[in-house]
Amino acid sequence: MLRWLHKVLALSVVVPLMALVISGSVLSGMPALERAGAISPPADGISVAELAARTVATHPGVEQIKRLPSGKVVAFHAGTDGPAAIVVDPSSGQAVSNHAPSTFERWMTNFHRSFFLGDGGRMAAGAAALALLVLTLSGVQMTARRMGGWARLLDRSRGGAMERLHADLGRLAALGLIVSTLTALVLSLTTFGLIPEGQSQAPAYPKMMQGGPARPMAEIDALRGVDLSQLRELTFPNPADPTDFFRLTTATGEGYVDPVSGALLAWQDHTVGRQIYELIYMMHTGRGLWWVGVLLGLSALAVPVLGVSGTALWWKRRRAHAPIVANVPAKVADTVILVGSEGGSTWGFARTLHAALTANGHKVHAVAMDHIAPSYPAAQRMFLLTATHGDGAAPASASVFLERLDGIGAPPPFPFAVLGFGDRQFPQFCRFARDVDAALTQRGWRSLLPLETIDRQSPQEFARWGKSLSAALGEDLVLAHAPERPRTHALTLIDRIDYGTEVQAPTCVLRFALPKSSLFARLMSRGRPRFSPGDLLAIVPPGETLPRYYSLASAARDGFAEICVRKHPGGLCSSLLHGLRPGDRVEAFVKANPSFRPAPGRKPVILIGAGTGIGPLAGFIRANRGRRAMHLYFGGRDPESDFLYRREIQGWLDDRRLTSLSTVFSRVSGGGYVQDRLRADAERLRTLVGAGAQVLVCGGREMAAGVRETLDELLVPAGLTPGLLKNEGRYLEDVY
Repeated sequence: MLRWLHKVLALSVVVPLMALVISGSVLSGMPALERAGAISPPADGISVAELAARTVATHPGVEQIKRLPSGKVVAFHAGTDGPAAIVVDPSSGQAVSNHAPSTFERWMTNFHRSFFLGDGGRMAAGAAALALLVLTLSGVQMTARRMGGWARLLDRSRGGAMERLHADLGRLAALGLIVSTLTALVLSLTTFGLIPEGQSQAPAYPKMMQGGPARPMAEIDALRGVDLSQLRELTFPNPADPTDFFRLTTATGEGYVDPVSGALLAWQDHTVGRQIYELIYMMHTGRGLWWVGVLLGLSALAVPVLGVSGTALWWKRRRAHAPIVANVPAKVADTVILVGSEGGSTWGFARTLHAALTANGHKVHAVAMDHIAPSYPAAQRMFLLTATHGDGAAPASASVFLERLDGIGAPPPFPFAVLGFGDRQFPQFCRFARDVDAALTQRGWRSLLPLETIDRQSPQEFARWGKSLSAALGEDLVLAHAPERPRTHALTLIDRIDYGTEVQAPTCVLRFALPKSSLFARLMSRGRPRFSPGDLLAIVPPGETLPRYYSLASAARDGFAEICVRKHPGGLCSSLLHGLRPGDRVEAFVKANPSFRPAPGRKPVILIGAGTGIGPLAGFIRANRGRRAMHLYFGGRDPESDFLYRREIQGWLDDRRLTSLSTVFSRVSGGGYVQDRLRADAERLRTLVGAGAQVLVCGGREMAAGVRETLDELLVPAGLTPGLLKNEGRYLEDVY
């Protein structure tokens, strides 16, 4: 519902919204420009009496002095050709320039307030401000859900480049947009008299005082006691009326000043309501708070970019929800696939499953989980493929699925299988899939397969699930999912280092040159790939559609792409890579993996890896130019054969990019595994974690599971567990 509201509102008010934010951005910069041209008074300050005396001395016909929100002082006088206004220097009273309101600013202000449509336009502008407020609040809430809860709202964003841009820019601009829209709504409501402006009651005109000669301007006590910074307006007495008074308006109130006695008369303080209104006006316009105007203007400029990125994401999801080919009606289907998707990627896996089952002669019906039917008369099995949104919530296409289950009576005769999609870095990994599986089991539904989960849309894990499904169905079913891949780049191998042949675990470190590209290609995002250590390099073997992913040990700024690859018996891609020689090329693309990298800051980092799992960890160390404390625990088989990055690690220790190194090797006398090294270092680990250290683990699943169990034991005295650290974003895994 929230996503639907966000989408519909954005599409329905796009034109007035763009007009409102662009004109508002222009106007918000005006106070800063005026401020830059204003003449600041001396540091010791100037009283209103001094200002008035100096101005009258140089311009005897002055009738009024105003101090604008920008700080400019403007004197109005009767010029030779009629009324005139000049900007004066407060320290001398001399004219600096003529003062004339900007025609452009006046035009832009009228357009911003009403689109030149009178009261109807003012209502439209107010409605657009309200729509922007709703869009901002709903966007922040959806971002919090996506990040895994409000506590993780400021964590590093996940997803593709466009998703990260939309989330990061939205979070950056949110506060400014909320302030802009709330203040705009208040000003709009006061325009129509729906809420009061808090106007102060005008002071009563004082009774005529005893006559006599006027005091010199500089000696009028009531004006000497007011600093120039507090002045709003000073109106001089009419020289033809000896009974007239000064009228003084300041930041706190207004009243009259007797030019003969110099006394303050009939003073009226501004009401609290008026002060609040003026603060809201300053916050919205930046007049008097020029720096606020600049910040709000920058926030408003984010709206067009968010509109473009949001539209692109909407179109991507729309394409992902395209109709499935050969999708049969529910009443004749022998197989039903229910899909719970947030961004659309789960539908891609559903299409692969649908196509494979259809090719085997099944009649398959696929539909969103929210559209589950009360019964499927011909069904023999049901598959539920679902993602999890944010902190364990249902995805967009399954928001009411659990409620609709209550409307289904007795359990159906056919079995079901649930397949969950998620990211293990989230504390509630595949939580909704688990909730669905538990709900169906509780209602007496029969299971075809135990619940399985897919981490980060892994085609390999999906293919393994396909093998389990084949065995359960008693038929050959191949699930070769090939997600739509980005444009590939031809990478040329420039160097390789081989390890592990002596221990029958051939491993190599491969370094590829980045493709050259023109400035235009880079500006159009078609140039060399951008990446950081921990991102994934997807290699596409010739004639294949399914890429294989390898963690990057370098960043784009290093000028090369580096990966660690172990050769697996029968492994198509690993055999291809091990057969490369300098000068050979491969087709590849980069897949972002922002959920596995050190968090910003200076807190220590504990890196734990074994075998080729050292790849991204080495990249983190290489990129540690700020010499942040990093501690590496590495496990291998034999230091003489597969101590990966041995020479580089020694260099990093020497230049302090790496703070400490702890190694262990399993095939040497007295050897062991990385978990053993952690136990031997238990006290130091507890100290580091207690100091806020982040833990990053990379390697095989068995090693990662052993590390978790070991740290579970070691951190008990500190009252911590890997699970608690994961909830805080301080325990990250990249396992394979």
